[in-house]
Amino acid sequence: MSPHLLAVGDNVVDCYPDLGVMFPGGNAVNVAVHARRVGAASTYLGAVGTDVAGALVRGSLVSEGVDISLSRTVEGPNAFAIVRVVEGNRVFEHGDVGVSRFRVTDADLERAAAANVVHTGECSMVEGDLPRLAAAARLLSFDFSERPWEYVEEHAPLISVAVLSAASVDEDPVLLARRVAALGPRLVAVTQGPGGATLLADGRVYRAPAGSGPIVDTLGAGDAFIARLLVGLARNEEPEALLPAATSYATASCAEHGAFGHEAQLPPSYLSTSGVSATSMAATS
Repeated sequence: MSPHLLAVGDNVVDCYPDLGVMFPGGNAVNVAVHARRVGAASTYLGAVGTDVAGALVRGSLVSEGVDISLSRTVEGPNAFAIVRVVEGNRVFEHGDVGVSRFRVTDADLERAAAANVVHTGECSMVEGDLPRLAAAARLLSFDFSERPWEYVEEHAPLISVAVLSAASVDEDPVLLARRVAALGPRLVAVTQGPGGATLLADGRVYRAPAGSGPIVDTLGAGDAFIARLLVGLARNEEPEALLPAATSYATASCAEHGAFGHEAQLPPSYLSTSGVSATSMAATS
């Protein structure tokens, strides 16, 4: 039987004004989609807007085979982020959370208890519900990204699998993983972009280089890594094989724009928020 992953939290449309297109994304959405792509059953729990961006998020999840029965459709604008690509690396400019804040219900917790792994993260705005999620979940994963140590120290004791990014942090990944593990997580993964990843599991340290392949856009690569890692953990894959599989999968996800495809035309309203006019885009297209 395939493992079941429940992703809780953020969704967004990533708007690329330089290209005039947008893509569905957000850490929780990306993890749900990539978990499904690598063979797990996956469910997304979040709040989606009623505008064209919300429709893109919902439609892409359905087309990818992700269960959205727990998701809420809330009247109002979906979350969005303005993204530029600089030498293959994604750079976020600004955005808005829209209607994406929500609280976890008792019914949600029942579904969380039935999943093999529950994932959320620092962009999901569900910190207030972490104690309840931790009590319900068999395995609770959390993406800390590059949050400051005070944030990690506050929430890591509730987490089973902690993921951090050290791509732009001047700290030894092994030392960082050990500091986090001392707070309670059973497993700690530290990603380093092109430097690969470090995994601390059962006191043992594993290292894997980044995969090889074309780099078009790094947006969502960390989320692809998380999805492959979590599905492998649910399948009881050995760490020495699982970690390079996760880094290779993350690199492969960088071969196209967006976190997982599903390109759509960027509405003029998003072009205006990015400082690029629809007229200038038309002139250059």
